[in-house]
Amino acid sequence: MSDISLKLTVVISVHNEQDQLADCLKTLSFADEIVVVLDKCTDNSGDIAREFTDQIVDGAWDKEGERRNTAIAACHGQWIFEIDADERVPDELAQEILKTIETTQHDWHEILVDNYVGSRLVRWGWGASFGKAAYPGLFKKGVKVWGNQRVHPSLKWFGKKGPMLKSRLIHYVDRNISDMLRRLDNYSTARAKDIREQGVKDSTANNIRRMFSRFFKCYVSRKGYREGGYGLIVAICAGLFPLMSHLKATLEDE
Repeated sequence: MSDISLKLTVVISVHNEQDQLADCLKTLSFADEIVVVLDKCTDNSGDIAREFTDQIVDGAWDKEGERRNTAIAACHGQWIFEIDADERVPDELAQEILKTIETTQHDWHEILVDNYVGSRLVRWGWGASFGKAAYPGLFKKGVKVWGNQRVHPSLKWFGKKGPMLKSRLIHYVDRNISDMLRRLDNYSTARAKDIREQGVKDSTANNIRRMFSRFFKCYVSRKGYREGGYGLIVAICAGLFPLMSHLKATLEDE
C-alpha cells in the first residue's frame, strides 16, 4: 500500500553498478523516498546505496520482470518513478515530474530519453527492442505490472495513459560499439532462454523478415540515418536481436 505522506518514490534496481550508482542517486534528491534493489551484487553497490537511503531490498532474481515487480512492491509513494543506474535526472526533468504528479488527471506517463554512446549523444534510431527513445517510467502505485520474462518483459496496465513529459532523461546506454555488441549478445541469450521456457514456436524465415523490418524501422522510420554510423550500428543490432535470439533458442541447449 502507498503512504499518503509520501508523494513520490524513485526506485532503482542494480547488479554490480558501483561505478554508476552514486552519480545516479545524486540526481534523485527531489523524491520523497528512494528504494534500491540489489540483485546479486558482489561489489560496493550496497554500501553506496546506503549513503543515500535506508530503503534497501537485497536479493537474487533470474528474471527482470520478477525483480522489477519486487522493486515496485517495496515502494511506499503514491507515485513511482523507475530509473536505472546508468541514467541521470536533469533538474528540468525533476521539476516536471513533481509538477506532473501534482496536476495530472492520468495514471501513467512516458518519459523521453537521450541516449549516449560514450560521450556521443545518439538521439535518433532507437527502438525495436534495442534501446529506448522513451519509456513508461512515471506511474501511480498499483497500475503497472511487469511480465515474467528475463529481458524486455511485457507490461500490463490498469490505468489511463497521460501525455508524454517534455524533459529528457539522460541514459549512458553503452560505453562504445564493443559494449553495444556485448549487450546484443547478452540480450539475445536471455531472450533465447525465455523462448525455450515459454515454448514459443516461430520460424527462421519469420525472424529473417523481422531482421529487415526492424532495421528499416530504426534506420528509416525512426531516423537513425541522421546519426551516421552510430544510427547504422543501432539499426543493425535491432535487426539482429530477434534472429539471434531465435537461433540461440533453437540451436543451443543453454
